[in-house]
Amino acid sequence: MPDVAHVAVMAAGSWGTTFAKILADAGNQVRIWARRAEVVESINVHHMNPHYLPDVPLRSTIVATTDAAEALDGAEMVVLSVPSQTLRDNLTNWAGHLGSEATVISLMKGVELGTLKRMSEVINEVGKVDFERIAVVTGPNLAREIAQEQPTAAVVACADAARASRVQDAVTNRYFRPYTNPDVVGCELGGAVKNVIGLAHGMASGMGLGDNTKATLITRGLAETARLGAKLGADPLTFSGLAGLGDLVATCQSPLSRNNTFGVALGRGKSLAEAQEITKQTAEGVKSCRSIRDLARAYGVEMPITEQVEKVCYEGLSPQRAVRDLMSRDTTSE
Repeated sequence: MPDVAHVAVMAAGSWGTTFAKILADAGNQVRIWARRAEVVESINVHHMNPHYLPDVPLRSTIVATTDAAEALDGAEMVVLSVPSQTLRDNLTNWAGHLGSEATVISLMKGVELGTLKRMSEVINEVGKVDFERIAVVTGPNLAREIAQEQPTAAVVACADAARASRVQDAVTNRYFRPYTNPDVVGCELGGAVKNVIGLAHGMASGMGLGDNTKATLITRGLAETARLGAKLGADPLTFSGLAGLGDLVATCQSPLSRNNTFGVALGRGKSLAEAQEITKQTAEGVKSCRSIRDLARAYGVEMPITEQVEKVCYEGLSPQRAVRDLMSRDTTSE
């Protein structure tokens, strides 16, 4: 692995902290930015993040700070791990501290409300970062399992193959195996849409529906993702890989998935506010369902599961009625 002098990880949530651990375990020096001073103190003194990953030890090569400029100073790689709908505001504050040659790595899975931009497009616009310097890390990456060093694979997507390989080298360790992929569009869409399908799958679980229903949602949800991807120029094969099917299955089937947990609560009749209280952390699909629906409409793509999830979240439709509406659609070929 080539030497990496400094990697900055911007945000100390569960995935940001886990990714910092991945980087440190691969031999890198890491600075992680956190909003709260108590999180910084715990990481620096006790080498753990009790708010998100209690009892997961972190290497001393991870140093935390509440000062974003300090975290970014001299960083060769900058990892962004904030909620997708907050990226624009955060990056507006950080953009002036990004190195002109730094690789910017997005861990975020969403489509921005209003602009309908993917995260790499927001980074390009707000951070003034060329697309060749933007990499996306995605796949079946449930933070808790990876923090426990359970083996997993991931995808590093970047338009610049050499840069993708450098990121791949920087994050490869004994439990984290990344593959490269040039299809940034497909990898980002796979990560964003799977959150919405994960909500639908959770609703089905909450309603007590069985495996036939859940398998149908996974399969037809993947078809929705691929249809939108085709319109946006993605490689169809991406959706059969780790960034597509792999991520979708992990999100839909695991109780560790925030979107699945949120959906289960909705399926059991909880309100949006009650489901948020149960989930605690951000379920990206709740906000992205609206932006993905709008993106699909803008490109003339049918995404019926996404449409129904949006109606449940924002238009007062019951999950039971959503199922009936999906099942009563006109029949067609697969």
